[in-house]
Amino acid sequence: MTADGNPRSTKRRSQRRPDTWAGIGMSFPALLGLVLFIAIPFVYAIIFSLQNIQVSQAHPAKFWGLTEYVRLFTNPIDSGPFLRAMLNNFVFAAVVIPVQTGLALALAVLLNRKLKGVKIYRTFFFMPVVFPMALVAVIWRLILDRSSQGLLNSALNAVTFGHVQPHDWLGSSSTALASVILLSIWQGVGFQMIIVLAGLQEIPQERYEAASLDRAGAWQQFIHITVPGIRNTLIFVVLLTTILSFRVYDQVYILINTAGANQNATQTMLFQATNAVFNENDLGQASAISVILFVIVVIITVVQRAVLRQRNES
Repeated sequence: MTADGNPRSTKRRSQRRPDTWAGIGMSFPALLGLVLFIAIPFVYAIIFSLQNIQVSQAHPAKFWGLTEYVRLFTNPIDSGPFLRAMLNNFVFAAVVIPVQTGLALALAVLLNRKLKGVKIYRTFFFMPVVFPMALVAVIWRLILDRSSQGLLNSALNAVTFGHVQPHDWLGSSSTALASVILLSIWQGVGFQMIIVLAGLQEIPQERYEAASLDRAGAWQQFIHITVPGIRNTLIFVVLLTTILSFRVYDQVYILINTAGANQNATQTMLFQATNAVFNENDLGQASAISVILFVIVVIITVVQRAVLRQRNES
């Protein structure tokens, strides 16, 4: 008998305890991984960002406070590599997030139809995802080569009958970042497409049959059935694409070091952080950049989730 006079409440609580402990036990490996590989490194990054730590020197670290953060934000964009890298990151994300999500949705809707050889098409669009980034960079290096033998320059020369001169797509500051964006969309859209396609296949076919009986067109079915049916999937895809957009590094590093890409126009915050620690031996600055990047991603993700959740509820 409990204080409220209901003996069943005690029985229910005793039944919940095994489930609670089972849930804690199953989530413990994931929680342990988060603590070991995210929480603890982030705490150390905050500590290191407040100190002057030179990797190649044996001098003891000196406490600098917020000096590293002030140095990062007080340099103008023209001379401050971090501010330029931050601007590149935001431009990259502003283009990649909507374009890649829209293309993933369009491809998923197209490949969700009963087409002949649809599995071949799905494999074809997903193939760039499993390619190593080094191979992807080599492919696009051949496409964007500055000489007249580059595939893109050759195609433009053939279409315009020789009236267009070869262009340095990666070396020019006006097209370098756009080239990296195009490469990233081509390489990553297949992954988002598969996620959206899985969401589309969960929509009951009866809804489309009922809409057809009501004489609803293809566009009306897409707006009123398809999009609401995969709204949560699209939210997940947008959040995932946002995180990956701010983590862009591999293609930038490879194209800068092997293809002569314009470093000022293509470098990102993650590239700047690795450059600070490996080329400049400044662990404090690299840690400060990592902390800023983490905070930016968390803020944008929380804001996006709140906005998309409000739209979902409305």
